[in-house]
Amino acid sequence: MGVLSQCRSIHVGRDHDHLKWSKKLAPVLTVSSGDVVTFDTVDSSNDQITLDSDASTIRSLDLGLANPVFGPVFVRDACPGDVLKVEVLDLEVADWGWTAIIPGFGLLADEFPDPDLKIWQLDKGNGYARLNGAVRVPLRPFLGCMGLAPATEEDLSTIPPTNAGGNLDCCELSVGSTVFLPVQTHGALFSCGDGHAAQGHGEVCGTAIETSVKATLRFELCKDQPWVTSPHFQIPPASQLGVTILPDRGRYAATGIDPDLLEAARKAVRNTIQWLVVAKGLTRNEAYMLASVAGDLQIVQAVNMPNFEVAMSLPLGVFSL
Repeated sequence: MGVLSQCRSIHVGRDHDHLKWSKKLAPVLTVSSGDVVTFDTVDSSNDQITLDSDASTIRSLDLGLANPVFGPVFVRDACPGDVLKVEVLDLEVADWGWTAIIPGFGLLADEFPDPDLKIWQLDKGNGYARLNGAVRVPLRPFLGCMGLAPATEEDLSTIPPTNAGGNLDCCELSVGSTVFLPVQTHGALFSCGDGHAAQGHGEVCGTAIETSVKATLRFELCKDQPWVTSPHFQIPPASQLGVTILPDRGRYAATGIDPDLLEAARKAVRNTIQWLVVAKGLTRNEAYMLASVAGDLQIVQAVNMPNFEVAMSLPLGVFSL
């Protein structure tokens, strides 16, 4: 455990990865409130998918190695009941990323049993990635995983999120955002990973545009914030996000209505895929992937019982005229 001075820029490398949340993990460094830390992360496949991979790679993917996070970082004076404020200062993505349909994974896993893989070239100069000649997705990088060690003695998988954070997969947490995490154990023990170049709300096929990311984060220890018992976040005005804005042509949305909220979401995605196939000429797999990386699921209403209403919308600016 290193002893580091306040407000110094510090680095966590790719060799400090782990595949569980645990308060028993030895921290790789110690920081103070106000320090800035950079993290070099690898993609969620843990480098099992490369530029030369195809769908056959998905069949041999070892999911036991998936979703590595990097750290943990010990925060001086952090105690259970405190809050760790994490400011996202910078996110540098690689030149390429991937989106996959993984058998048994995703919101419509039963309807997409066969693996597929899309390798994206990330045009960082222009700020987008192309699905094909007619569809482009604006880049908006974020870390899928930011979290703290849990209070439990049990080691937890990095796949499901917890009240201490983890695999939140929240596409709002891009540069300029701030995340508030409730400290569960002495020193907080922060880790992060699972870089994404773009994702919609829902990540419905199970993957975003997965990529390695170099992240720069600032930590601040906060006291007396009892309302933070799960991850909270704050995002800046859209004008300060610094992301590529495609032409604003409005949005198209398909709804799903059902007494079961999950099934309503499935119906919304299913109806969106059908629209993309028939009206936009995409294959079903392309449509499912596009819904995952650019579509947004939203609960439209949750009070007109017995039916919930969920919508999935896509910005029409992703399509060429």
